[in-house]
Amino acid sequence: MTDVKVPTLGESITEATLGEWLKKPGEPVALDEPIASLETDKVSVEVNAPAAGVMGAQLVAVGDTVNVGAVIASIEAGGAAAAPAPAAEAAPAPAASGEAAALSPSVRRAILEHHVDPATVQGTGKDGRITKEDVVAAASAKPVAPAGPAPAPAPAPAPAAASAGGRKEERVRMTRLRQTIASRLKEAQNTAALLTTFNDVDMTAVMEARTKYKDLFEKKHGVRLGFMGFFVKAAVMALKDIPSVNASIEGDEIVYHDYADISVAVSAPNGLVVPVIRDAQDLTVAGIEKTIGDFGKRAKDGTLKMEEMKGGTFTISNGGVFGSLMSTPIINPPQSAVLGLHRIEDRPVVRDGQIVIRPMMYLALSYDHRLIDGREAVTFLVALKNAIEDPTRLLIDL
Repeated sequence: MTDVKVPTLGESITEATLGEWLKKPGEPVALDEPIASLETDKVSVEVNAPAAGVMGAQLVAVGDTVNVGAVIASIEAGGAAAAPAPAAEAAPAPAASGEAAALSPSVRRAILEHHVDPATVQGTGKDGRITKEDVVAAASAKPVAPAGPAPAPAPAPAPAAASAGGRKEERVRMTRLRQTIASRLKEAQNTAALLTTFNDVDMTAVMEARTKYKDLFEKKHGVRLGFMGFFVKAAVMALKDIPSVNASIEGDEIVYHDYADISVAVSAPNGLVVPVIRDAQDLTVAGIEKTIGDFGKRAKDGTLKMEEMKGGTFTISNGGVFGSLMSTPIINPPQSAVLGLHRIEDRPVVRDGQIVIRPMMYLALSYDHRLIDGREAVTFLVALKNAIEDPTRLLIDL
């Protein structure tokens, strides 16, 4: 019998929450096959089988907190050869086992929730991998007939509840990631003197440049030309002019950074995660877009590494992709400022004494007023606005 222990989770992380068991007691497991998913403060981590055999006793339950090095289960010897025993099912078994190993925790959870056979799902992710969206799409397209009629009487209690008023409640334990997000956001509100300054930006020039060069850009660099590349580049220039926006407070000292590590908020299955574009000041727009694209894919698959979300000197959060018109984002401590981007919409504006229609976006800079003055915040936003409205400035560093 081999003990299954909680692996090392990264620097300064000593515990995690058991998110789900990927194998049931008695099921055969292969060496290094994922058998459990752990949720840390930032990402999901898979626990792989230390030996081949049969899944033995599971010593902790879903939702329990476990420490690094703790024994959470056991692998019993002698079951690995049992899997190929049925000749008729020998061929499918390895395929399913290999497929399971390639699925991320969020995808496995979606498969269990929607009762979808992964073998019937067409993957649209990298290298044909199945994503959570693929599972949801397959579930919605799945006919309701297969096993629906038989279990139909089971939901009978539901009408009873409805007759009592139709009001229902569901209690779901907060994930460790969501708990961490909640505590850090509240900590920021309690510690920093938060203030938000707004401006708007005419997106005409950037949109024209994107339309003109997007095909050539993608052909040359293998990545789509989005708006974030422009905004990160413009933010780096503005941070150079207003260094306090890129600084942080440590005790009674102000720490100024001569580099720009830009945190970008990315949507993941369990909430927003914030990976960091290191040394963004040294990257081209293509390099920035490639990095962000990679972050987005791996956030969806749950394969971002914890070290990729540490640090950061300034954050950009794009709520516009979800349709947000305006917001007051909260800083990500120990950072002192966060830029909020919003949706682009046509609005009437005055140009040369004439009312014209332009694609406009609201910008929001939330900052720690203990360190950043209002003048500096406004100057930062104006510098950003000027660079986006005249992208040539990005080329000549003006």
